[in-house]
Amino acid sequence: MPLTFSLDYSPPAWLPGGHFQSIYPALFRKVSVAYRRERIATPDNDFLDLDWAYCTTTKDEKRVASTPKTLVILSHGLEGNSTRQYITGMVRLLTANGFDCLAWNFRSCSGEMNRQLRFYHSGATDDLQTVIEHALGQGYQHINLVGFSLGGNLTLKYLGERGAAVAQQLKKAIVFSVPMDLMACSLAIQKPVSKPYLWRFLRSLAPKVKAKHAVYPDQIDIAQLPKIKTLLDFDHYFTAPIHGFAGAEDYYNQNSSKHFVAHIAVPTLIVNAENDPMVPADSLPHNLLRNHPTTTLEITAEGGHCGFRPDFIEEGAYWSEWRALDFFQE
Repeated sequence: MPLTFSLDYSPPAWLPGGHFQSIYPALFRKVSVAYRRERIATPDNDFLDLDWAYCTTTKDEKRVASTPKTLVILSHGLEGNSTRQYITGMVRLLTANGFDCLAWNFRSCSGEMNRQLRFYHSGATDDLQTVIEHALGQGYQHINLVGFSLGGNLTLKYLGERGAAVAQQLKKAIVFSVPMDLMACSLAIQKPVSKPYLWRFLRSLAPKVKAKHAVYPDQIDIAQLPKIKTLLDFDHYFTAPIHGFAGAEDYYNQNSSKHFVAHIAVPTLIVNAENDPMVPADSLPHNLLRNHPTTTLEITAEGGHCGFRPDFIEEGAYWSEWRALDFFQE
């Protein structure tokens, strides 16, 4: 499938540039959905909190009796959770159009600290596998994946790792604002213009490290916290050693989805904005994806990072949500 440039997305004139297009939805958009929470065990004696939302339409309206029941599993971004507007907006539109949704919370992101030393990270595909296996156990025969930012990288890495051996019930995947080169994106967020994002992430991550230290004092050295000035620093001193990597560079290299996408075997759409302030457009593997048999890289000129607020809002949904629905219904 070819690399494409999307011409059908245009932001409001009053929302210029990637920073405003990223920040406005995060601060001002509110979308509520009714979730049913379920806690499941992981193989290492930890837990994951899953938030379920079910199709709100009748079979006569959107789904006929002969249509297989389809589940969409959604993976959030760095320090996000199932209540982020980009997740709830997607869930609201998909459940109104015949899909059940499962928005899962990464370890430590559901409102309660997880048990084990490890947190979550950009390549922790074992937890996504646990979620998918649980969904298959509920009887779903058609499953689609959606990922945002870090969750998009995780989704692509998962599909690439498994290649043609992926579960036959997995039919499609769409991801948005994906940091496919983790080092390039970590360096981009260090730029002065991106410091507000950096401070927000570090302000959220630091208390988690302190909470973990209280339980595992011999395995987490919080004396390193004053050294943390960048996301790269945090990943070098905490993310990498906690999860068994030699350092930030090793962690980024082993988990960047650009190293895995060549093997993706299910129809997959990667949507990134050219003006994304956290994901440099030139960090995306354009040449690798130009003639990929199953995976398309779609570039929008604007949209920011997990933004994509359209000039005209139809049924309360953003452009990215309609794009996902169209892709799943093709």
